[in-house]
Amino acid sequence: MEREVLDAGLGDSDDDDFDQDEPVDAELPDHRYLDRELSWLAFNQRVLELAEDPDLPVLERANYLAIFASNLDEFFMVRVAGLKRRIVTGLAVPTNIGRAPAEVLADISTEAHRLQLRHADAWTTLVRPALDEAGVSVVSYESLDADDRERLYEFFQAQVFPVLMPLAVDPAHPFPYISGLSLNLAIRIRNARTGRQEFARLKVPPMLPRFVDVRGSEGRGVRYLPLEDLISNHLDDLFPGMEVLDHHAFRLTRNEDVAIEEDESENLIQALEAELLRRRFGPPIRLEITDDMDDVTLDLLIRELDITEQEVYRLPGHLDLRGLFGLKIDRPDLRFPPHVPTTAMAFQPGDNNERPDIFASIRKGDVLVHHPYESFATSVQAFLEQAAKDPHVLAIKQTLYRTSGDSPIVEALIDAAEAGKQVLALVEIKARFDEANNILWARKLEKAGVHVVYGLVGLKTHCKLALVIREEGGVLRSYSHVGTGNYNPKTSRIYEDFGLFTADDQVGRDLTRLFNELSGYAIEKKFKRLLVAPLHLRKGLLRLIDKERRNAIAGKPASVRIKVNSMVDEQIIDALYRASQAGVKVEVSVRGICALKPGVPGMSENITVRSVLGRYLEHSRIFAFHNDGDPQVFIGSADMMHRNLDRRVEALVRVVAPSHLKELSDFFDLAMSDSTSSWHLGPDGEWTRHNLAADGTRLVDLQDKTMINVQRRRRARAVR
Repeated sequence: MEREVLDAGLGDSDDDDFDQDEPVDAELPDHRYLDRELSWLAFNQRVLELAEDPDLPVLERANYLAIFASNLDEFFMVRVAGLKRRIVTGLAVPTNIGRAPAEVLADISTEAHRLQLRHADAWTTLVRPALDEAGVSVVSYESLDADDRERLYEFFQAQVFPVLMPLAVDPAHPFPYISGLSLNLAIRIRNARTGRQEFARLKVPPMLPRFVDVRGSEGRGVRYLPLEDLISNHLDDLFPGMEVLDHHAFRLTRNEDVAIEEDESENLIQALEAELLRRRFGPPIRLEITDDMDDVTLDLLIRELDITEQEVYRLPGHLDLRGLFGLKIDRPDLRFPPHVPTTAMAFQPGDNNERPDIFASIRKGDVLVHHPYESFATSVQAFLEQAAKDPHVLAIKQTLYRTSGDSPIVEALIDAAEAGKQVLALVEIKARFDEANNILWARKLEKAGVHVVYGLVGLKTHCKLALVIREEGGVLRSYSHVGTGNYNPKTSRIYEDFGLFTADDQVGRDLTRLFNELSGYAIEKKFKRLLVAPLHLRKGLLRLIDKERRNAIAGKPASVRIKVNSMVDEQIIDALYRASQAGVKVEVSVRGICALKPGVPGMSENITVRSVLGRYLEHSRIFAFHNDGDPQVFIGSADMMHRNLDRRVEALVRVVAPSHLKELSDFFDLAMSDSTSSWHLGPDGEWTRHNLAADGTRLVDLQDKTMINVQRRRRARAVR
C-alpha cells in the first residue's frame, strides 16, 4: 500500500509555513482563519469515520484504520516536530490564527489523544468484531488450542527466534537506541541467582509479517495472530534461567524532518544523504504504550527517552495498526466492487486492434484523461514509451517528483537515452520520504546517459510536466503533457488525477522555456497558456478571483470553483472572502486542510466547502472562473499553500476544448451536489458527514458515479 493513500498534504515544516506575513485586510475580521493543524486532524477524523462506517466492506474499513495510523505518524514526524522545533529554538512566530506554537501544540495534544483513543476503539469494538463475523479473525494467543500453539512454536523457532535481538539495560549496557516507528517490547526480568530485577528491550522485527497466519483445520476461517503476541508468549526462550516478570509493547515517533542548506552545499545529493542519516536520530516527539504498562516501566522510558507525559499516548489494544495493510486476503466480497479503468477514447486501438499512434491522436486535438477511471498505462505511460522508441523523436524532457520502484517511466527515459535521444530528467530528490529512492533513480538515469538536474536552489520542483520534441517533415513539433499527479504507475491506480495532452505550439513553447529555466539559467517571465509558481501563479489566481469580484459588482454572472488538496494560503482565502462579499458564488472542494471559514454572514455566506473521501485519493487540482461566459479553467499541480505558491515550481495549464470544459464542469457539479455523499464544512470549523438521504438511502458516491460517467461517455463517443 502506498504511503500517501489519503494524505492531506502535510507540507514542509519550514518556518515560513507558520508565518503570517501578509498585511491584515481592514475589511475582514481578525479571526477569519481556521487553525491548519486542527484542520488536518479533522481531515484524519474523516478517514476514521470511513473506518467506522458499517455499510462499507470490512477489509476496506481495516484499510482506512491503517491509513489513519500512517497519516498520523507523518503528522507527528513533520508538523508536530516543526512546532516543537520552533518552541525549543525560541522562534515563537504566531501561527496562521495568531496564536503561539505552544498553545497550538497543547490543542493538538488534546485532539490527537482523543482521536487515537477513538481509533483504538474503532478497531477493538467495530472493525475487529466485523472481521471476525466475516470469517477473518485476529486472535489472541490465549484463545489458541494445543495444536495451534505447537505449529506456531515451530514457526517461531524457525522464522522468528533467529532474527530477534534482546538488548539488556544495566551498568554494562546503556539504554539502547529506539528507532522511529518501530514496535518494541519493554521486558522486566528477575535474575534467578541474584534476585535482581533487570530491564530489556526487544524490537519486533519489521521485515516479518505483522500478523502471522494461524493455519488450522478447515471451516475455522482465516485467523491471524499479532507477531508481538507470538513473541511475548515465548520470552522464556530468549531469557533462559531468568524469570520474566512483565512485558509491554511501546512505540516511539521521532522528528524525521529533513533540512539542508542548499546554498552552502557543493553536492546536493551528498548533503541530502548525510541529512537522511541524521533523520534516524531525530528527537522523540511521541511515545505510544499499551494501557496495561506499569508505572515502573513507563517512568524508565520517559526518563531514558527524554519525553514528557503530554507526549505519552496510552492506548488499548494493538499498537501500530499500519500492519493492517498487510492483510492480503483474497475475499472480493469484503472489498469494494472492482472498477476497471478504460482507455481514453482518443487512445483506443484501431480496427485491427493495433496499438494506436499516440502522436497522431494528440495532433487531432487536446486529450484530457481522468485517472484512475481512464488508464495511466494506455495514456501517459504509452506516450513516453512510444516517444522512447520513435525514431522521429529527438528529445524528451520530464519532471519526476515521486515514482515507483520499478517505474516503466524511468525505463522509457533510459531506453530513449540509450537510443541516442536527448533526454532531460528533472528529479526532485527532496520529495519528502522519497529522498533515498529518488537519489537511486537519479544515479541510474545518469549512468544511462540521461541529463539529470535537480531544479532550482531553494525551490522544490513539484510540477508534473513531460515534453516530447518530434521531427515531422523537416519541422520540429512539440507534444506536451501537463498533469495534476505524479508519474507513478502504482499510485495512478488509487489517486484521482487529470492530465492534458496537447500538440499546441504555445504550450510547447511555454514548456520549453520552463524546462530551460529549470535546467539552466534562463529566466522567462512570460507564459501564454501556463500559470507558473513561484513568480506568477499566485498573482494570476488573485487577478482571476478579483475579476469575478468586479464582474459581480457590475451585475454580471460570476463564480469561482476550486478543487485542491489543501486550502491554507491567506491571500487566496482573503480574495475569496472579498469575492463572496461582492456576491460571487464560490465553491471549494478540498480533501485535507482548509483554513477558510465558509458561511460566515457578511464575510463568506456565498462560499461552500465540501470534502470527498473514498476508495481513491482525490488528488486533482482544478481552478475554474466564469469570466463573463468565457470560462477560464486550469488544471495542474498546485495546492493553495505557502509552500506551493512561494517555494515550489508549480504549473497550471489552461483547458480550452469545449468538451473538456463540460467534463470538468460536470465533475464539479457532481462533487458539490447535495445529493452526493460528502463532508460539509461549517463556519465553526466542524465537518459534518452527509451520506444518507432523508429516507435513509445512501447518497451518490462521487467515485462510483464518475466511473459510470466515464464509461458512458466512452460508449457515446464510440457510437458517434
